Amino acid sequence: MIRISIAIIIAFIVVLFFLFPSNNFKEYEYLKDPKITAFPREKMLVVEVTGDPNVVSGQAFKTLFKAFYKLKKISKGLKISAPRARWPKPPETPKNEWVGIYGLQIPETVETLPAEKERSSLSARIEYWEYGIIAEILYIGPYSEETPAIEKLHKFINDEGYKIMGPHEEEYLKGPGMFFKGNPKKYQTIIRYQVSKISPNE
Repeated sequence: MIRISIAIIIAFIVVLFFLFPSNNFKEYEYLKDPKITAFPREKMLVVEVTGDPNVVSGQAFKTLFKAFYKLKKISKGLKISAPRARWPKPPETPKNEWVGIYGLQIPETVETLPAEKERSSLSARIEYWEYGIIAEILYIGPYSEETPAIEKLHKFINDEGYKIMGPHEEEYLKGPGMFFKGNPKKYQTIIRYQVSKISPNE
C-alpha cells in the first residue's frame, strides 16, 4: 500500500510539473533569440542511463523524481525546479548508445541521499554541473523538430567568436507528463552549451 501511494505521488508531481509548470514563460521569453551569459556551477541530483531516449527517458525521469521525493521528506524546504538533461556523446552516435544524464537542481545543504531499500538498474547520485560562460536559446515546439533551433544556436556561438566546450544540455520548462502527452507545439525547452572565446591562434 505504501509503494502504491509513493508511485501515485511521484506520478502526480511529474504530471503537475510538466503540464502545469510553475515557470513563468515571460521570464524566459528573452531567450527566443540566443544569448551568451555567465552561469554558476550547480549541485544536481542526477540519473544516468544509456539507450534511445524515446525508450529509456521515462524510466530515468521516474527514478529521478522518486529520488527527489525521498530527499524532500528529509530536507525541509526543498523546491522542485525544471528538469534538465545532458547528452555528452556526439549526435551522430547511434541512439541505442546515447548517454543521457538527467538532473534536478538541489541546494548546497544536501550532502547525501537516503539509502535505497531495493536494488535497481538505475540509481540517483549527487554531482556538480559546471557552467561558466554559456550560450542558450528557448525553443518552443516538439522535440523532433528542434534541429533548426540547435543550428541557430551553433551559428550564433560561432558568429560571436566562441566555441562549444561542453555537452548538449536541455532544460524542460514544459513538456509531456507521465500519463498525458499534452500539446507538443507548446513544449518549452532551453537548449544550452558551455562555451569559451576562440583565441586568435585557433
